[in-house]
Amino acid sequence: MDGDWDVRTRAADPTLRPYVAGYIGYRQTGGTPGRHRGLPSPYLTMIVAIDDPLTMLTHPDPADPAGDFWTLVGGLHSRPALIGHPGRQAGVQIALRPLGARGLFGLPAGELSHRDVPGEALLGPLAAELHDRVHSAADWEQRFAAVDSVLLRVLRPERGVRSEIVHAWATLERSNGGIRIAELADEVGFSPRHLDTLLHRETGLGPKTAARVFRFDRATRLLAAGTPIAAVAAACGYADQSHLTREFTALAGCSPGTWVAEEFRIVQDDEADQLAA
Repeated sequence: MDGDWDVRTRAADPTLRPYVAGYIGYRQTGGTPGRHRGLPSPYLTMIVAIDDPLTMLTHPDPADPAGDFWTLVGGLHSRPALIGHPGRQAGVQIALRPLGARGLFGLPAGELSHRDVPGEALLGPLAAELHDRVHSAADWEQRFAAVDSVLLRVLRPERGVRSEIVHAWATLERSNGGIRIAELADEVGFSPRHLDTLLHRETGLGPKTAARVFRFDRATRLLAAGTPIAAVAAACGYADQSHLTREFTALAGCSPGTWVAEEFRIVQDDEADQLAA
């Protein structure tokens, strides 16, 4: 692990937990300048940068321009993002449940699909307040409390999601993407095509792509834990190691071996996986 790291994790306020999977506070100093891959995952990611802005080199949609952000919300995506850093980075990373986007932001996560948007686009002036409070806080607990406070102020629980979509997403999560889409559609009483339309509208991913992302997410967690690639392929339901490598390259932009060599034990991802497990 490059440089010195200070990493803290905390669950969200109990009221927020149906919407927020958890918080990670991180600070790296004394590292080598480089880049980090923002991999597809089943969670929207919100970053509140502390000392330096978050530098996005490439977004999941390559057409979006590179830039610096103090607060950023990334929707679900099936292509990697690239983030640059000068050997130091600090912030609070918030894992947002996609079906909670309506309650927090007043819109379905599908409207953020493959997009990275500045915090003010969703939180208005509260984004600047959130950054100021996190930046000026004396310790991690105060930073996490500031995030709790702002998200509780914007939360509108009455903005609900159809129960069939809640069930479908929970089943995809529980099975790590292993359920057949026709079987899933039968469970919720929709045709596969109708399920695809509704799930894509609500989350930004259709059931087939969501299943790929859930399976990929499990694979990255096992690789980060040191599991051999062949064993990961077998555990995650890939036909063989070559199948895993093809899927990993399509979703991460590199092979599993390259990712492990470049970013093994990158703290934000490793801790996030533990928190969301």
